[in-house]
Amino acid sequence: MIDEERLVDIELKLTHQEDTVDALNKIVYEQQKKIDELEKLLTALARQVKDAANSVSEPRNIENERPPHY
Repeated sequence: MIDEERLVDIELKLTHQEDTVDALNKIVYEQQKKIDELEKLLTALARQVKDAANSVSEPRNIENERPPHY
């Protein structure tokens, strides 16, 4: 009887560990998706900053530029 109880206990622990591993895998997958999304956003923002810096370095004709309230 004791061996059977130990076996049942081991099976329960194994089932619990499998459930935990599955839950952790889902969390890691969601985190990786978010990391990928944030990397794309960071790349786009870096490109915008670079483009803005390049446009600032170009001379602008302020006399013909419309005021910001138009």
